[in-house]
Amino acid sequence: MRPERPNAPSLLQLNHLFLLSLLILVLAIFNGINTRLALLTKQLLHPSISSSNTHHISLRQHLPRMSSSYSHELTTALLAVQRATLLTQRVFHNNAKGTLSKDDASPVTIGDFGAQALIISALRHNFPKDEIVGEEEASPLRENPSLAEQIFTLVEDATLEDGEAEKQLGGGVKDMNAMLGAINAGQSKGGSKGRIWALDPVDGTKGFLRGGQYAVCLALIVDGDVKVGVLGCPNLPIDDAAPISADVGNGEGRGVLFAAVKGEGAMSRPLTKGRISKGKEISMKEVDDITQATFCESVEAAHSSHGDQAEIAKRLGITKQSVRMDSQAKYGSIARGAGDLYLRLPVRKDYQEKIWDHAAGDLIVREAGGEVTDAEGGRLDFGVGRTLKKNKGVVAAPKGVHGRVLEVVKEVLGGQ
Repeated sequence: MRPERPNAPSLLQLNHLFLLSLLILVLAIFNGINTRLALLTKQLLHPSISSSNTHHISLRQHLPRMSSSYSHELTTALLAVQRATLLTQRVFHNNAKGTLSKDDASPVTIGDFGAQALIISALRHNFPKDEIVGEEEASPLRENPSLAEQIFTLVEDATLEDGEAEKQLGGGVKDMNAMLGAINAGQSKGGSKGRIWALDPVDGTKGFLRGGQYAVCLALIVDGDVKVGVLGCPNLPIDDAAPISADVGNGEGRGVLFAAVKGEGAMSRPLTKGRISKGKEISMKEVDDITQATFCESVEAAHSSHGDQAEIAKRLGITKQSVRMDSQAKYGSIARGAGDLYLRLPVRKDYQEKIWDHAAGDLIVREAGGEVTDAEGGRLDFGVGRTLKKNKGVVAAPKGVHGRVLEVVKEVLGGQ
């Protein structure tokens, strides 16, 4: 007896098999195209990186949430600030800092001028249409050629050790005239329209001069709203868990970059001499018992009312000594939980804070989960010019206790 032959597949089954095979073929082709496109894109963006050399790290590998529309701005700001700190640290460790006095009697050093030239040069290369509000201007150097020559030597020598990073910044400043032009390009009046960078090349110059904390600060303000903020703090510990201190140690294990993009959180990463290092997210510490909080304030009594701040701490039940520290390093310190509160209350009614002294730090603290307001509870307004003319004082704290701190601030200031 012959075995029965299996039934031949029906026409319908053959059609299904054909369609399935066709789908598999299309997916395979599509996947191959995607792979080739990815490789081609990578080679176009980074011509020095071949398919056989994929161990090289892209500049953008360690940046947060690269869906951001401000990734180019963030990368540029990080590299520009990092390069500027090479110059400022060289001056910091030199006894002769070429100090001048400005019209308001505040000091300015060769570090301030040099860092401003480097950062503005990088900004103009990458964003030629943007305005810049910078703290310094070049007229003192035009009147003092020997000092200008000294600064240009520092600027020439401040080069990142990574060629790709230097290329992104546009390379070095080509000559003396270019340096002076860059320094003078920070004269924007600010305002509420357009893209404006706020730059403080050496924030905390008196701290810089005495061998304390200082910061290189850069922020992008778009239509009056801070979108990107970067702080380079060469003398703060790299370790985010290190307790807050004005001490600068011996330089070992120090140098940190803080950064934030609005809506994307805040990060810290070690300062390097080349490309951007790997960063990690930071957040403010929750304060369950405000009597155990650590608050920081400015060193200079001319910048901040130490008496009022001591009274506020007393009424909050805080018994720990305040940490007095120069510059926006205070913002970075509380953003990563090393400290808890930052108070900067006005010393006189007509005093106006400068936008470059707060823009980057304000964003970094808020993106780390904190709240920053003036002494009356209003948000700092960076869209009314070169100063915070609509605000008086600064109160920065974790959101959970900010309301209580502000309440006591109003009590103290209201009783005067």
